[in-house]
Amino acid sequence: MEHLNYAEAAQRVKAAGYDGMEIAVWDNKYDEAAQAVKERGLDLILMAFSMGDTFEEMQQNYRAWLEKVTSYHPRFINSHTGKDWYSFEQNCEMIRVAMEVQEQTGVPVLHETHRGRLTYSAPTILPYLDAFPQLRLTADFSHWVNVAESYLADQEDTIQRAIQHTSHIHSRIGHPQGPQVNDPRAPEWQEALNVHLAWWDAIVEMHRQKGTDTLTITCEFGPAPGYLPTLPYTNLPVASQWDINLYMKELLSERYNEG
Repeated sequence: MEHLNYAEAAQRVKAAGYDGMEIAVWDNKYDEAAQAVKERGLDLILMAFSMGDTFEEMQQNYRAWLEKVTSYHPRFINSHTGKDWYSFEQNCEMIRVAMEVQEQTGVPVLHETHRGRLTYSAPTILPYLDAFPQLRLTADFSHWVNVAESYLADQEDTIQRAIQHTSHIHSRIGHPQGPQVNDPRAPEWQEALNVHLAWWDAIVEMHRQKGTDTLTITCEFGPAPGYLPTLPYTNLPVASQWDINLYMKELLSERYNEG
């Protein structure tokens, strides 16, 4: 929806039956984005990123970014935290920054399982869960599938551990050679779909057992070029990103909504 302003995008999202929007506000138009979403009765999730040329710069920028987005009172912040090549101690410092801002503002900060970040693979998350038992995750296990080049059948204990820390889901479906299948409706991706559905089922059931009022899911199949494959020479996407995300919304709404 890059060709739409925030008001037009929010209106389209509302008309499609979504409950909210998760937004990375790269153009810094936070006032416009927040107003557009809230005026249409949608929930707001904002994103924050760790960026900088040095660790010190990244740490400072990360704190400033978190303080900026929490001032808009979103449901929570979805964070791309740290770097895969930072030391354990450095990444722990980034987590502490997030926890300090969370404590100061009351806005939860969730850490997305994402390539390139401290959460980039299943086994590397375990020391952080040990060090920070209160750490909450956005589960985008498609990235872990890609990094491991497998559907993680040999890492089920780690997946179950991560599930216990999950408070938000990104319903992207990965495969061993990429973070996103080209179209989850295609029969050749049935195994990938079923694997991810089983993980999401476990997350949903865990929250039902806990009595969680609301569990949020972002339908997050990404754009072309990049996440969504394109045809050579023409660069045309092989499927419609909008239609895929609508399919995921309907699939998961039917699967998980009661009554």
